[in-house]
Amino acid sequence: MNILHICANPKPVGESVSRQLAEAFFAKLAELNSGAEVTTVNLFETPPPFYTYETFRNFWYPVFVTGYAPTEEEQAAAAYARAQGELFNKADVLVLTTPMWNFTVPGILKAWMDQVLAPNQVFTIGPGGAKPLHHIRRIVLLVASGGSYREGDPRDALLPQVQSAFGFVGISNVSVAWADGQNPFFFKDCDARKATALEAARDLAEEIAEGDL
Repeated sequence: MNILHICANPKPVGESVSRQLAEAFFAKLAELNSGAEVTTVNLFETPPPFYTYETFRNFWYPVFVTGYAPTEEEQAAAAYARAQGELFNKADVLVLTTPMWNFTVPGILKAWMDQVLAPNQVFTIGPGGAKPLHHIRRIVLLVASGGSYREGDPRDALLPQVQSAFGFVGISNVSVAWADGQNPFFFKDCDARKATALEAARDLAEEIAEGDL
């Protein structure tokens, strides 16, 4: 089993609840399935570039224009995307570790998604829509937020972002361990909330270790 772990939190583990969820998840996974291969990409150590016109032309002009060959400049602009796309396509499970910033994912994670979710890289596109080139069957989303957002809360743009973007490329199975209410000024039970989320992260690791994809 190959797992691609994308970490979008710049804080050290001791200060980051979402990274503590990841630590609990991977510790449990290692305990139950030592054969799982994990590749971790810390986006703050290897940041993605913002999507450019050259990147767009590299991926989309061959879709729009029959026989189009990207220029050297366009190919160079897509170097990060290709490298991350290869990691994505090798994975069976994608784990996203992220805080909620301004009600959605950090911009650095959105930039990574923009680079990776490209045609003729992780999917093909035609009259019938998008068809996956990857074989990811499940996403595990490990999230922490200062506020509390129940399912369907209109302020939550994070979960719909992940579900919509990856759903377009054929990944509909998104499981979440969410440590909400982590702002102690407003939530006096933030430690209990974190403990519940840590247990949820371990439960998800157990499912993954048992092959529930």
